[in-house]
Amino acid sequence: MTIKEKQQEIIDEFAFLDDWEQKYEYIIDLGKELKGLPEDRKTDDNLIKGCQSKVWIDAEFKDGKLFFDADSDGILPKGIVSLLVSIYSGHSTQEILDSDFEFIAEIGLQEFLSPSRANGLMAMTKQIKFYAVAYQLKS
Repeated sequence: MTIKEKQQEIIDEFAFLDDWEQKYEYIIDLGKELKGLPEDRKTDDNLIKGCQSKVWIDAEFKDGKLFFDADSDGILPKGIVSLLVSIYSGHSTQEILDSDFEFIAEIGLQEFLSPSRANGLMAMTKQIKFYAVAYQLKS
């Protein structure tokens, strides 16, 4: 499944949820499904700057694709980063670089978040793009 198809799937899932309480619960449930990171990978290098909670994203490049692992000490940020990992993990660096994050606006996520959480979300998306650039330069 392409990144765009995964984004559309998320947009469709959010469209079935009636209000932000249900959307909030959905995001929290996504976070509960995230396997997280072992303590030795929760390093300052993997820590996302600009998040209200601690959020870590790590990446591994194998077989021409980038795979993300993430974790957070906050339940809502963990759900948000889980959403991003589910969309972007397992794709080539070029696919990630060619993609956009417009699905975030389409599901209304930024409107739902406090300004500091919205800043954290943007920091997470920038980190995903950063990993794609870094691993593309290495390959």
